Amino acid sequence: MTVPGGFTASLPPAERAAYGRKARKRASRSCHGWYEPGQRRPDPVDLLERQSGERVPALVPIRYGRMLESPFRFYRGAAAIMAADLAPLPSSGLQVQLCGDAHPLNFRLLASPERRLVFDINDFDETLPGPFEWDVKRLAAGFVIAARSNGFSSKEQNRTVRACVRAYRERMREFAVMPTLDIWYAQDDADHVRQLLATEARGEAEQRLRDAAAKARTRTHMRAFAKLTRVTAEGRRITPDPPLITPLGDLLTDPAEAGREEELRSVVNGYARSLPPERRHLLRHYRLVDMARKVVGVGSVGTRCWVLLLLGRDDDDPLLLQAKEASESVLAAHTGGERYDHQGRRVVAGQRLIQTTGDIFLGWARVTGFDGKARDFYVRQLWDWKGVARPETMGPDLLSLFARLCGACLARAHARSGDPVALAAYLGGSDRFDGALTEFAQSYADQNERDHEALLAACRSGRVTAARL
Repeated sequence: MTVPGGFTASLPPAERAAYGRKARKRASRSCHGWYEPGQRRPDPVDLLERQSGERVPALVPIRYGRMLESPFRFYRGAAAIMAADLAPLPSSGLQVQLCGDAHPLNFRLLASPERRLVFDINDFDETLPGPFEWDVKRLAAGFVIAARSNGFSSKEQNRTVRACVRAYRERMREFAVMPTLDIWYAQDDADHVRQLLATEARGEAEQRLRDAAAKARTRTHMRAFAKLTRVTAEGRRITPDPPLITPLGDLLTDPAEAGREEELRSVVNGYARSLPPERRHLLRHYRLVDMARKVVGVGSVGTRCWVLLLLGRDDDDPLLLQAKEASESVLAAHTGGERYDHQGRRVVAGQRLIQTTGDIFLGWARVTGFDGKARDFYVRQLWDWKGVARPETMGPDLLSLFARLCGACLARAHARSGDPVALAAYLGGSDRFDGALTEFAQSYADQNERDHEALLAACRSGRVTAARL
């Protein structure tokens, strides 16, 4: 994978800063506040239907049903729409490894291999090199949409976005003067977040962090094992909950699914080859006993996603893996950069570049299905100390603080893959970029509401079918 921004890393800091300031001529900081839909803007429902054409048909109505629940839920599934909207806008040309879908719910508490809680980005399905501002704009607009869902005033919405973008800008300026290895090792662990709360907030915020950390530590593979499996005559097996969780054995009663078991075993075998030797050795201690199709998220609904149950020493020694289909990034058609011949490997490589800590079982595989189509997957553990934020339960002050954490976290991700010196010089010490992103976020939140209404209209007319599950 090409490391974005690496072409400036060998230059002296003064030249790297000059490169960043020169980028303002391509796209001034103020110009990022502008957004208006173009006359040739694609129909948002068309974009969603195109994506749906590659997905499991029976699950597509669930995706639409989840997106219809609210503008914020719609936004979570509309990364392809926003990518098409960002592409025509002025670009800084300052490349980083983008998350590609940096909305607020993709930031959460995670477990490090050392069993420490860290705050980091979680979803990398759309990761690809691109202009740094695309991630910042998606995050900023997401906070306006979340704040509107909570009934916040325009002033409160803007304060949340400014907190997010200011934290991004100020932390990037900190990274600009740090040694390279210090940037790479930087983490936002739970202790760091707790210190921030002790400085910036009291009471509710500190208690919410303690509760979130405690809950995250309960979301272990053993809890997933207890929740998702049951004892049968054949031993431990995955518990059915159709259509959200459908064991492979139930799917195989459909003649159209004949041959699926062999295909999935090929995923496991191919995945093992992607792991380092010591991880392959660890994986050999487990045997595959059951598989089930699982519906996940909002934007991902309909992609082929499987839960794999493996057992080690006995039935109380489980390993739960998730094998998720990886399609081409929604950004790929708009970046003009390199294309990847393996989408699962793209996701894994991007995650390793962005995240400060990684799942030891993270890997990828390609299989040719019984239908003759080659499909790429990436594999990771299911549930491993994950603490999910709940913006809908946050008041204005707490949401602004959460926005600060997300903005600073995104800056760290971009500093690892891009040039923090050039990025900091571009952003500058004033709040010009912060103000521009606040304007953009409001305009794009309006657009998102219109697109949500378009999907509602498509459902009412029968153009698409939605299922509320």
